[in-house]
Amino acid sequence: MKALVATGDAQRSVVVEEVPEPRPGPDVALVRVAAFSVNRGETFQLERPRAGWRPGKDVAGVVVRAARDGSGPGAGTRVVGHPPQAGWAELAAVPTASLAALPEPVTATTAAALPLAGLTALRLVRTAGPLVGRRLLLTGASGGVGHYVVELAAAAGARVTAVTGSAERGRRLLELGAREIVHEVADAEGPFDLVLESVGGKSLPTALARLAPRGTLVWFGQASRVPVTLDFFDFFSGPESAVLRHFHYEHFDTPFGQDLATLVDLVDRGRLHPEIGLVADWADTASVLDRLRERQVRGNAVLTVG
Repeated sequence: MKALVATGDAQRSVVVEEVPEPRPGPDVALVRVAAFSVNRGETFQLERPRAGWRPGKDVAGVVVRAARDGSGPGAGTRVVGHPPQAGWAELAAVPTASLAALPEPVTATTAAALPLAGLTALRLVRTAGPLVGRRLLLTGASGGVGHYVVELAAAAGARVTAVTGSAERGRRLLELGAREIVHEVADAEGPFDLVLESVGGKSLPTALARLAPRGTLVWFGQASRVPVTLDFFDFFSGPESAVLRHFHYEHFDTPFGQDLATLVDLVDRGRLHPEIGLVADWADTASVLDRLRERQVRGNAVLTVG
């Protein structure tokens, strides 16, 4: 079968090669991939790929071989899945606990944009707790995760201020429920009950300074790739007794498949709208990766296979 393989070359980070078909374990289904999503974090991993690793954590397609233990969807079922790796291929092995069936109205292209970004957003909103009437500041809001967070948090009653690089990128966030768009964290007028921070560098301490006393800052990424430096005494200049939490979307007891089913249901009922900024054939994956690195894609980028 054909698959995208990491080269370690900065000029062309992936190439299509012939690789052996997956040999799934007893609780793993074999999925013929129709579309996959590319996440900006994967562009970082491609810079120094691990031996034996192949990229791909967001896939949608059709089950061609059900799991041997009888778990999960049967052959012929349209699904969205979140494999641990190797999803950028014609065939992907996906644990049945990380699969969800797709209703007819939800296309493979739409579903492929759900797993990593959607799971992260859904679980961030759960981590935030009750949101009705709370003021929320979200940094890095124009990426795939940010669009989902804005729509989910606004629907839950939060007053969302989103930080995005341009008015063009912010326009869609207003449509999804954001109350205010700013282009620099320093321009956000607090205090905020909750900050969701994904940029790192100077962004985190600047956002922290806008947190209300006893508020919570949840750190879930470092898109700037610049380490964060915090001064303990900054907590006394405004966000006294504030809580600083680290978040990783994998650290939950709920199986991925269960939360994917929730996301699919929200999309099917018109209550969640994946923001797909680019759709292309998977032959163009290398150039799409370059556009993601340069922040030229709003929301998710989806590649179609075959």
